This record gives sequence, C-alpha cells and structure tokens, in this order.
Amino acid sequence: MARDPKVVADQVLALLGGESNIEQLSHCATRLRIVAVDDTKVDAQALSETEGVHGYFEKNGQHQVILGTGFVGKVFAVLKGEEVIDDEKPKTKTEQVSTFQSVTRTFSDIFVAIIPALVATGLLMGLRGLIVNGFGVELSPQLTVLSQVLTDTAFIFIPVLVTWSAMRVFGGNPVLGIVLGLMLVAPQLASKWDVAFGNAEALMIPFMGFDIAVTGLQSSILPAVFMGWFAAMVEKTSRKYVPEVLDLILTPFITLLISLIAGLVFVGPLLLGIEKLITELVLYFLQIPYGIGGLIYGGAIQFMAVTGMHHTIVPITIAMVTDTGFDYINPLGTAAIAGQFGAAMAVVMMQTSKVKKSGMFGAALPALFGITEPAMFAITLPRVKPFLYGCVGGAIGGCLGAIAGIGSAGTGATMLPGMLLYLGGGLGMYIVVMLAAASSAFILTKLFYKETN
Repeated sequence: MARDPKVVADQVLALLGGESNIEQLSHCATRLRIVAVDDTKVDAQALSETEGVHGYFEKNGQHQVILGTGFVGKVFAVLKGEEVIDDEKPKTKTEQVSTFQSVTRTFSDIFVAIIPALVATGLLMGLRGLIVNGFGVELSPQLTVLSQVLTDTAFIFIPVLVTWSAMRVFGGNPVLGIVLGLMLVAPQLASKWDVAFGNAEALMIPFMGFDIAVTGLQSSILPAVFMGWFAAMVEKTSRKYVPEVLDLILTPFITLLISLIAGLVFVGPLLLGIEKLITELVLYFLQIPYGIGGLIYGGAIQFMAVTGMHHTIVPITIAMVTDTGFDYINPLGTAAIAGQFGAAMAVVMMQTSKVKKSGMFGAALPALFGITEPAMFAITLPRVKPFLYGCVGGAIGGCLGAIAGIGSAGTGATMLPGMLLYLGGGLGMYIVVMLAAASSAFILTKLFYKETN
C-alpha cells in the first residue's frame, strides 16, 4: 500500500512534540533529521512503530526518522509547508488567471531571486564605463581581466542562475538546475558568440538525416527557463514511477539525461534559428523611413529581453561599428530601457510603504546604467500595464532617435554611461531620446495604471 506523505508527516510531527518543539529540520537521502527544543517531548517508541516509518534513532542530540529514499523528500516538503502537487486538484479562484498573467508571474518569481546579482553587476558595469570612458583611465591588463570577471560573469553564466531559480519555482531540485545550467555553458561546446563571428564551429549532431548545430548558450535566458521547467516536470514524473529505493540514483540520472538532450540539442538550435530570423528583421526595420523602424525596435525590444533574445543584437552592433564607425541601434535600445525606467519609477512613486518603495527603487536604479532586467522583472512586467506603457515610451524615444539618425561612436554602453559615446556629436539628441522615452512612459503609467497594494 502506497504511503501518504501528508499522513506520515502529521503523525511524525505529533510524535516529535508538535511544530513548536522543532528547532531545526533537515533531511538526507533516507532520513529526517530533527533537533528538538525539548527532547523529553519526543515519543521515540511510537516513532519506531509508526506505519510508514522504517525506523528511528537519536544520535548527538539529533532525532533521525528513517523514511527511505524519495519518500523522505515528500514528507520533508509537507513539514516545511510546501504543498504536495496534485494534478487532479481543482483550481481555486485565485489560481484561475489568464495564461499571460500566469507566465509573467512565473518569470517574475524566477528572476526575483537573482535580481541582487544583476543589480550589483549593473552598477559595476556603470562604474567601469565611467572610469574608462568618462575619465579616460586606461586599465592595466590585470585590472581589465579583474573588471571583466566582476561585470561579465553573471551575464555569461546567467543560464546557471536561471535554471537554478526555475527548478526552484517549478518544484524541482535546484542543485540539478545548477548542473543543467552549467551544461548550457560547458567549455567543451563552442560559444555561440564564437560561432556567430566565425571563430569556431558548432558541434554537428546527425538526427534523422539532418545535422543539428549545437553550441554553448552563454547569456541566453529562454533556453534556461525551458530547461528548468522541463527538468522539474521530468523529475516529478520520474518520481511517480521510479521505486523509492532507487529514487536517489535513477531520478537525477533520468532528469539530467532527458533534460539535457531536450534543452541543448533540440530547443537550443531552434532558438538560434529564431534569433537569426529576429536579426534579419531588425536590419530590415532599421531601414524603414520616417522613424518607423526606430518606433518598432524601441517598442518591441523589451519583449525580446523577456526571453533573453535581445542578446542577438550584439553581433549586429559590432558589425555596424566596424563598417560605419557608429552604432545606430544604441539610441533605440537606450530609449527602450528609458521607457521601462520611467514606468518603473511611476510605480515606485505609487507605493505607500517606505520599505516597499525603497526595495523597488533599488531594482529600478540599475536601468540608469543600462541594466533593465531588475526593473522589468521585479516591477513592470508582473503588473503588465506598466511594462506595456514602458514599451510605448521606448517606441516614442526610438522613433525620435531614428528620425535624428544619431549613432554612438562605439557600442556596449547605454543610458547614462552611453552618454560618453556621444561626446563627439549627437549628445543633445541622445538626452532628448532618453527624456522623451522615460517621461512618456512615466506619464502613461501615472494616468492609466492604479497600484493595488
């Protein structure tokens, strides 16, 4: 007869003296490990005889309840207050939300946990840009490498952070998420940037008469989110069929194997194909007269940022600077970021709680240095309307930038650090683009969005 983790958890909790008698709770592969406030309240005899419990012993002040592999994790989840997932359980009213709301809320839950890393990295990027471009300081090779470690690591290896957080959100093992994220950026695979610039060749895998090009997915977000979701589903499904005695061995093996093949071999190349199509569309839009291309780009780029595909613009900007000496995409991207900043600041101003306002301001601040993810994922996107108004602001600023035809004398810096790239010309119009995008998004959000605390 199958053991019910809720029933066993309730019985074990009662025999341990209740929730108030538990000081520490953890588990290993087979046993619950509990440190009790009052050891005399623990009924050792009854624990040993409880149905569903394989045994009990006390060692070094720690009570250990033997439950077996697989099952111990389910009981632990119940004791920690985490709901056991039941696919047949009817949804409550609060769960009956639109698909778009559900998706945006899920993205927010995933990225809230990694926002501190993005905020810190964004500030470091802005500081380096100010020192190098603003004050003209030439860093030594050693300092250059160290600065790159500080500013580039989080974004290059962001798939690791995302798969970890996604596995956590979708109810999987976060450690397996870390391993899967590392596989996406494994050094054995050629970087997608090196392949894009012709410096390396992709790994070609034959499949049903076709060759699938597999590369590392550095800086990619969408494959990592998919990997986290898919791996969590595989892990949960595996636990339904794998015998508990083999759960510790087989479930991680099945999860890693199936998820890696699905995510890296199939979804990754598909995403690269989508990225290539988007790249061609961007080039086309930039050639549309009357600023229409800038309007479309400035308004749509943040939708790409949600999936991480905005990183595909990097090869275009580098090639553009090489050929013409200017990056004409830079002011359009800046407008999009300014739009999200303006919308985020409008939401911040609506907060009545000083603590909440301070936290949101901290998430919005990196946008001034060109890092929009914290403001977008923590503030505008979960609320939907501010995100859309931010995109409208980006479209307005992008249209102005395209009509003016300004471009940056270099690439890689936007918003305030980006001003340093326009010192040779176009600085005034660049500031106008930022102000137009931010102010229009701010006004639209203030007028048409109401915050529900």
